[in-house]
Amino acid sequence: MERQIRRAAVIGSGVMGASIAAHLANVGIPCLLLDIVPDQLTEEEKRKGLNLDSKEVRNRKAVNAIKRLKKTKPAPLYDEDLVSFITPGNIEDDLERIKEVDWIIEVIVENLDMKKQLFERVETVWEKGTIVSSNTSGISINAMVEGRSEEFKKHFLGTHFFNPPRYMKLLEIIPGKQTLPEIVDIMSQFCEKKLGKGVVIAKDTPNFIANRIGAYSLHVTLNEMLAKGYTVEEMDAITGPAMGRPKSATFRTLDLVGLDTFVHIANNMYEKVTDEAEKKVFKVPDILREMVEKGWIGEKAGQGFYKKVKNEKRKEILSLNLQTMEYEPRKKAVGASLETAKMAKGTKQKLKALLSAQDHYSELAWNTLKKVLLYSAEKVGEIADSILEIDEAMKWGFNWELGPFETWDAIGLETSVKRMEAEGLSVPQWVKDWLEAGNKSFYTKQEGTTFFVSNGAYKQREPKPEVISLRTLKEQNKVVKANSGASLIDLGDGIACLEFHSPNNAIGADILTMIEQSIEEVRSHYDGLVIANQGRNFCVGANLMMLLMEAQDEEWDEVEHIIRVFQRTMYHLKHFEKPVIAAPHGMTLGGGVEVCLPADQVVASAETYYGLVEAGVGLIPAGGGCKELISRLSSSVTNPEVDLQPYVNNIFETIGMGKVSTSALDAKKLGYLRDEDTVVVHQDHLIYEAKQAALRLVEEEYAPKPKEDIRVVGNEGKAVLKLGAYQMKLAGYISDHDLLIANKLAHVLAGGDVPAGTRVSEQYMLDLEREAFLSLCGEPKTRQRMQYMLSKGKPLRN
Repeated sequence: MERQIRRAAVIGSGVMGASIAAHLANVGIPCLLLDIVPDQLTEEEKRKGLNLDSKEVRNRKAVNAIKRLKKTKPAPLYDEDLVSFITPGNIEDDLERIKEVDWIIEVIVENLDMKKQLFERVETVWEKGTIVSSNTSGISINAMVEGRSEEFKKHFLGTHFFNPPRYMKLLEIIPGKQTLPEIVDIMSQFCEKKLGKGVVIAKDTPNFIANRIGAYSLHVTLNEMLAKGYTVEEMDAITGPAMGRPKSATFRTLDLVGLDTFVHIANNMYEKVTDEAEKKVFKVPDILREMVEKGWIGEKAGQGFYKKVKNEKRKEILSLNLQTMEYEPRKKAVGASLETAKMAKGTKQKLKALLSAQDHYSELAWNTLKKVLLYSAEKVGEIADSILEIDEAMKWGFNWELGPFETWDAIGLETSVKRMEAEGLSVPQWVKDWLEAGNKSFYTKQEGTTFFVSNGAYKQREPKPEVISLRTLKEQNKVVKANSGASLIDLGDGIACLEFHSPNNAIGADILTMIEQSIEEVRSHYDGLVIANQGRNFCVGANLMMLLMEAQDEEWDEVEHIIRVFQRTMYHLKHFEKPVIAAPHGMTLGGGVEVCLPADQVVASAETYYGLVEAGVGLIPAGGGCKELISRLSSSVTNPEVDLQPYVNNIFETIGMGKVSTSALDAKKLGYLRDEDTVVVHQDHLIYEAKQAALRLVEEEYAPKPKEDIRVVGNEGKAVLKLGAYQMKLAGYISDHDLLIANKLAHVLAGGDVPAGTRVSEQYMLDLEREAFLSLCGEPKTRQRMQYMLSKGKPLRN
């Protein structure tokens, strides 16, 4: 490697440029953000007495972009304080400073001439060896550097981030004709391991991979709708989850992207492709141009194919009737194929169900899908070297559950090709040759190893040690124990993984039983335990339905038994004689947090939304959540003269307000995670990193945590907490029931009715938690909150 990437410069501070700079800041890369110098003063600048030579004016664009990062939703930054990693500047005064960086990223407007002019300027101060890239969504990489030196071209490539950069996994790397292979390798490794991206190598063709296939799919769907007279709702019902696509489907996606942006992408394709049949597909329909001319460009304009309106009673979403060009109440699409697909489990079964039913929606799904599959097959070798890049680009860039070739396998490659040919469609020769050679699918698995078709033969997918797939380990018979809610899986090297797989990974008796059984199994046969899973979310909390049913039946002994078992299990985890690592990701709420709190270390995905949210359903944490946060505080403040009250106040507010972190870094700021807990940006590497953390503790000759008494603030501290809650009630911020919950929480966090400074046992604190929880379960308003959460999916304030 010629150089590592430690500092970067982003040229162009628009939404995308600023967001890329933000994500570099997220991972600790200092970044210079440059833009052009304004040629006019704002009214505010005039009032301040500034002129066009003032630094504040000259850096205005970048400075304002950095300010906007703190207000943008969804947040581009893991934590607002990370803006300190971004330094504003302008390309007139600060271009020389790009000599200080290892990577220069151009993110200016999509105009070839302007990009060429910028790179001409950049080369005048460019240091040999510095990597330069363009974040273009479709302009030719080679055309941008025409006229540049050979050395510059060797270090130049495309790096196409998908928007928003923090959240979208896909990054397309597009080498130029002269880009050095080692530069491609450096960028691939850096963007995957440091930035957490799913990297695919694309060829320098119009719109590269994902936008090429994605735009084609959108056009096919739009053209089919216009030709057959289907409604917006019908098309979205077909091209959403029923087909393994996001809920935004086709037209909600277009609204989110922006119809103006989509038209720009389509025009780019129309102008650059040479095949007449392909050109015809990318011709922008008149109706789309009409919508753009009217300003109906999607969500950013308040209306597109859908429009949100407010009436007296509620908000409503209307859909556009393309026949009348009027917005109307949405009509749900109903059909046998849709209902069958909805009931099927898993994307493969949903697709089969959708396509096998004999109704007009099934025919519609087939007519759109078959064209996308054939188009994808036609473009293998042109836009990417293999089917793997195309499939991964569509999954990571458009959030498809299955890529085109995985989809083809799912619906049956042989039968679908026969159907296509029977309908007179032209199937690419390489696909026919592949079938004639006796193959029945594009992908195959042998002993957990994936192979895919490449140049007429199966090629092994290169394994990445950092990517551990629990599904693959299960296929390799690595399951040690299992029940309906969880499994214990052998990760190798003496480390086992406890995986939750109940609905929503909610904690019930089955998971608690498996935790206890896993402790015994690891005690006898393993060196350490990782708690992790690869579901959509780590854990949404305890099984609320089960608790509500027991509370409604007034089975208080059963409710108490459930809480005792939960507390005992978490206590055993905390004091287990072998290391325990928790690896949360996504939504990690309530009981999910309480599973992580006893762990020796938390290795969290950067995108972890972490919080003790029990107050939202009228309860308090009772699986050790309150006890553990107070225990951590007590052990961290060893000087008995230091007043714990301010820290307890913060914990009280965090739990009482049900605060949820916006990232793992934010969870540290909220006090849920400790300084020694680590954050992993690439979620696919999470279990690997957790396993490594366990192995390090084993190597350090791990010793279990000592059992220590907990110093509490007692009666005096409780009075302070209750006074704060009462003042919030008087100010109208909380309800009577909120106040009741707050008072119960104050009693627990303060350590009950004892003098300030008293030391109490963990069991004493657990008893306080359990008593408060049980008393709240008996409250009708708490049961109303539980019922509302189960039915509506959001908290009730009563």
